[in-house]
Amino acid sequence: METRLSFGTDGIRGKVSPDAVSELGSYELGSAVGSLILEKNSNPKVVLGRDTRESGKMLSTAMANGLCQVGVNVIEAGILPSPAVAYMTKLLKANIGIVISASHNIYTDNGFKFFDSDGTKISQDTENKIEQRLSNNFLKKSVKQGSVKVYNDAHVEYVKFCESCFSEGLLMDGLKVVLDAANGASYHCLGRVFSELGADIVEIGNKPNGRNINDQVGSLFPEQLSKKILETSSDIGIALDGDGDRVLVADSKGKVYQGDELIYAIAKNRIREYGLEYVKGVVGTLMSNLALEKIIIKSGLEFCRTKVGDRFIFQKLQERGWSLGGETSGHILLTDIHTTGDGIITALKIVEAMIESGKTIDSLIEGLELFPQVMVNVAIQSGCNWPASGKFEKARAEVIDKLGKEGRILVRPSGTEPIIRIMVESKDRVLSTESANYLASFL
Repeated sequence: METRLSFGTDGIRGKVSPDAVSELGSYELGSAVGSLILEKNSNPKVVLGRDTRESGKMLSTAMANGLCQVGVNVIEAGILPSPAVAYMTKLLKANIGIVISASHNIYTDNGFKFFDSDGTKISQDTENKIEQRLSNNFLKKSVKQGSVKVYNDAHVEYVKFCESCFSEGLLMDGLKVVLDAANGASYHCLGRVFSELGADIVEIGNKPNGRNINDQVGSLFPEQLSKKILETSSDIGIALDGDGDRVLVADSKGKVYQGDELIYAIAKNRIREYGLEYVKGVVGTLMSNLALEKIIIKSGLEFCRTKVGDRFIFQKLQERGWSLGGETSGHILLTDIHTTGDGIITALKIVEAMIESGKTIDSLIEGLELFPQVMVNVAIQSGCNWPASGKFEKARAEVIDKLGKEGRILVRPSGTEPIIRIMVESKDRVLSTESANYLASFL
């Protein structure tokens, strides 16, 4: 059977259906991944976790069967956030970690993320090898079947790890926190971490039923978080996405702060705590706000951008010898603490900064005024060679000249639709809007 599973910017993701993310597809994927691991390991093991979607158990069982069929041992960790699977993979010295999740998507979607033995995302080369085996219908049976071992305490180990990342001797006594786990994989971890560290917690999005993951809760829908903060007179609110690798934070007035603002708050506190020589620089993406870049440089740090995707951020951090980077979405990496983006740990570092500095979240971000970003999507015909358009390039040059150093443009094709995305950013929203529409008229 021909598979339609293919890797995107962060693993494999799609609608749960017979011709997309399916039970058979998961089995075949397990067999392909397992056979690849067996090439270099005689007694391999895999950590397998999932989020709370109703399709998760079916896909997890099929994945485990596919792995066992080729002789791989499976450590079944149950419902577990993506960063927890990364941590357990490294802790248990497994060859690979697999998360069955579609992150912030709706419950009818699902997918697969993969972590290497060191807890980092697998390389594109490894992804290509897995895809190649799938396309060649590569299925191999082993004389020796693998086994499945259920690890019920995986989330407990992860909670301990998160708590160990909070400054020793520091407690959240007197801090009232609203926590939103998006009815996702962190529902049994988030509240436990904060309550055991002394916070007075109010929880929402912590009652998954298989279909309510990311449903009007979590980091994509912070309105409920803000509302609950005001209702309960809380000091701060924290919202994760469905698999726990993204986070947004809201202050006592319900104002929401996104990834660029959280990166700045953490950078400031790290400079205060460790000095410029330790922090060195920050990695953002092509979508990071220009105001963040400017204020990071003004702080005495370097700033560089990568393509969107935490894998590219991680690679750049490794190249530069830095430890802080992230995306506007709230996917933030602290590589001196963890190998991947972790919503709980990022939230802990924000609260830590508040307690240590004696400041509120809005005070920590003081000085950063994000530039308005205007996005216009333009439908194009298949095969349209838009980069070669002389008229468009002339218009682009005009806009760049008009924006000067206080603005920028980003024009890129969508990876999933026949459209071109035009983003214009400047201090002046009207100018940004006019510029984006002007550029769109030439496509």
